[in-house]
Amino acid sequence: MVDNRQHVKWFRESSPYIKAHRNKTFVIHLGGEAMGHENFHNIIDDILLLNSLGIRLVLAMGAKPQIDSAVTEAGQKSQTDNGVRITSPELLPVVQQTVGKLKIDLEAALSRGIVKTTQSGRDIFLASGNYIKAKPFGIRKGIDFHHTGTVRKINTDLIHQQLDMGAIVIVAPIGYSPSGEIFNIHSTEVAGEVATALLADKLILLVDGTGQMDHNGELISELAVSDIQASELKAYSPIAIAHKACLHSVERCHLISYKKDGALLEELFTRDGVGTQITRVSYEQIRSAASEDIPGILELIEPLEAEGTLVKRSRELIESEIDKFIVIERDGLIVSCAALYPFEDKGELACLATHPSYRNGNRGELLLKEIKKRARTSKMSAIFVLTTVTTHWFTERGFVEKDVQDLPHGRHSLYNYQRKSKYFEMPLKADSQ
Repeated sequence: MVDNRQHVKWFRESSPYIKAHRNKTFVIHLGGEAMGHENFHNIIDDILLLNSLGIRLVLAMGAKPQIDSAVTEAGQKSQTDNGVRITSPELLPVVQQTVGKLKIDLEAALSRGIVKTTQSGRDIFLASGNYIKAKPFGIRKGIDFHHTGTVRKINTDLIHQQLDMGAIVIVAPIGYSPSGEIFNIHSTEVAGEVATALLADKLILLVDGTGQMDHNGELISELAVSDIQASELKAYSPIAIAHKACLHSVERCHLISYKKDGALLEELFTRDGVGTQITRVSYEQIRSAASEDIPGILELIEPLEAEGTLVKRSRELIESEIDKFIVIERDGLIVSCAALYPFEDKGELACLATHPSYRNGNRGELLLKEIKKRARTSKMSAIFVLTTVTTHWFTERGFVEKDVQDLPHGRHSLYNYQRKSKYFEMPLKADSQ
C-alpha cells in the first residue's frame, strides 16, 4: 500500500502558495536547451498545472542550440561576439525557419500535455503574435550585427488581452521594426523585458545548473539585488537578466534547473524552493514582533519549554510583552525569535529560539546582533543570559560566566534556584558589533 502521508503534508504546506499565486503573472524563460532536454515533457505538464491553478503565464522561448544545429546542417557558419549572434542576411531565413518550427513544436507539446492530465476535458488556449517592436543591435566595435536586434517596446496591451482570456502566451525571440524588418533577439533579453513591461509578479529562468552558486560551489538559495555586483555579471546571463528585472519592476526572479523533474513546482510551492531566488527586498526579514506573530512564537518555543530548555511562558504573558520580542520572518513563517528585557542598565536576552528546519543557518547570530544593537540604543552597558543547556553557544560568542549573585537586583529577585541556570554576561561598547 502506498503511504501518501508525505504527499498530504506537502499539499497542505503548498496551499498558501496556491492561493497567493492565483491571478498572478509569471514569465517563464524556456531556452532552447530546456526545450531539447529529456525533462521537457515534465516541464510542460507543470506549466499546464500552473495554468489550471489560475496563474497567468507568458512563455519566452529560446532556440540557440536548435539554430546552431540548423546552421551547421545548412552548411553555413554562425559567428558570435560577446555571446551575441551575428544574424547575417544569409542566416536570417535559417533563424526564421528554426524558431517557427520550434514554436509549433512547443504549441503541440502543450496541446498534447493537456490530454494526460485531469484537465483533459477542457481546452487549452495558446496565443502568439508580433508582441515585440525591435531595433537593430547595430554596429559595435566595427562589427555589423545585421538582423540581430534588441527590444525597443513590448505590446503589453495585446499580451494582457490574451492573458485575460485565459491564454498561455508564447513569445518568440523575434522582433519587428515599424518598417517591417525582422530581428533575431537574445531570448533572455526578451524574457526580462517582457516581465518588466508587464509588471510581472515573477520571472522564472530555467537554467542548466541548480541555480546561482557561490565561490565554493554551493547553491545560493536567495540573493537580494543589493548583494549582486552588476559589473561582474556576464551580459544576457540569467543572473544579469534577473538582476535588471528586479531593479525595475519584478518583485522576485527565480533561477531553477530545467533538468530536475518537478523543480518548477518545488520552487513555487515550497517555502525554501530548490533554486536561487533574486528579490528586490529579502523575503527573510528581522523585525519587531507584532501581535499577529504570537501563534508563530508559541509554536517555536513550546517544544523547547517542554524539554526544559526555556522557561514556560503563557500566551497572555507573551501578549503583554510582545514589544520586547524580535522575530525573523521567512515568507510568512516565523523561523526565529528572541526577546530583550531591561533590568537597570543591563538587558536580558531571553527566549532565543529557531525553527528546527532552519537551525543550520546563522539566524541565532543575526538575532544576537540585533539584540546588541537595540541594547546599545537603549544605553545598556551589557546584555546577559540565563541558560541551562546552551552555555557553549554563548561562550563561543563572547559571553563570560559570572556568579548569579551579580545579576541585576530586579532580575536576581526572580531567579529560579530550582533550574540552576548559569549566568553569562557580555559587556557592550558603543563601537563594537
